[in-house]
Amino acid sequence: MSEFTIDIEKQLTRLGKDLQDFVERIVPLEDRGHDFTPVCDIIESDETYVIKLDLPGLSKKEINIALKEHVLTVKGERTEELGESEKFRRQERSAGVFSRSFALPENVNAAETDAVFRNGVLTITMPKSDVLKDSKSIPIK
Repeated sequence: MSEFTIDIEKQLTRLGKDLQDFVERIVPLEDRGHDFTPVCDIIESDETYVIKLDLPGLSKKEINIALKEHVLTVKGERTEELGESEKFRRQERSAGVFSRSFALPENVNAAETDAVFRNGVLTITMPKSDVLKDSKSIPIK
């Protein structure tokens, strides 16, 4: 590979990271505000990309995964219910609406994306492929 080709690849990688940061800042959130931001890991192998989000205290019914124009968005809400006579003396665990968006690389086959929610961790596995198929909604197993 020539130095020019390597430099182009570095520039495209940097551009992809900048686009990811931009998308995460501008995706609109629910009206109730943005109180809870789940942490995530993004892992790449030769065959797949994997996104893992920590979502303790949620059920899979409270999580929505959508894909639009090569942007994967995970939304949900973590609530804390108190009884009539209860009040917080200390509240360190975050609650509220969250939304995380991820710009997907061009080589992701969205139609074969798999989502599993187990022990408070949402794992989204996206296979790499030369044959691309689009998907609008991703069910959680």
